[in-house]
Amino acid sequence: MVKRENLWDLHFPQLTECMDDGTRQLMDSAKVVQLPANYLLFHPGASCRNYLLLLSGTIHTRMLNESGREVFLYRVCPGESCILTTSCLLGDSSYPAEGVTMEEVTAFSIAKEDFFRALDDSKTFRQFVFSSFSNRLANVIRRMEELMSGDIDRRLARILLSGGGNQVAKTHQDLAVELGTAREVITRHFKRFAQNGWICLGRGMIDITDRQALELFVGGQKRL
Repeated sequence: MVKRENLWDLHFPQLTECMDDGTRQLMDSAKVVQLPANYLLFHPGASCRNYLLLLSGTIHTRMLNESGREVFLYRVCPGESCILTTSCLLGDSSYPAEGVTMEEVTAFSIAKEDFFRALDDSKTFRQFVFSSFSNRLANVIRRMEELMSGDIDRRLARILLSGGGNQVAKTHQDLAVELGTAREVITRHFKRFAQNGWICLGRGMIDITDRQALELFVGGQKRL
């Protein structure tokens, strides 16, 4: 079992490399929490009371559009914080979307009061918070640009390749939510991918059978 102090070094070296008194006090006050899969962390209108720093598992943030369709915003992975949480804390506002654990999650939980105390007392923590917020926000903006302008088929191929392996354990509905489209659209594109011999479809699983073809397609060097 990894010791508590080593968890900071392993997942948040930005804080431990330039530790000051304010950061040390923050680390001492942080609690390690474990949350089950499919746990609703926050929802629209909820207030924010804690700042989470993820150690294991993933959190998905999502919202409903005007038609009632679920739209995936971004995921929070180990070593990261949630930009919606940061925004709500800094702006003293309610959550505009919901966050759900995708599997069991372990995280450092920092109380709102300790978060603001560290912002005042620790230059290291201030830099960490605003740098993380800036980088994550830039990623979300890029994703919104993709949702508005990118081709669904190429974005779908990019997601299939992103895991690095040749098996993707996601359903058509999972991918539809992540891409902000309908399940029927995903199914239609998958049938074309399968006809080309790029993938093989199973129940809740996609096998990549021609990774190079998918890569060429994403790069614009191959057409469906």
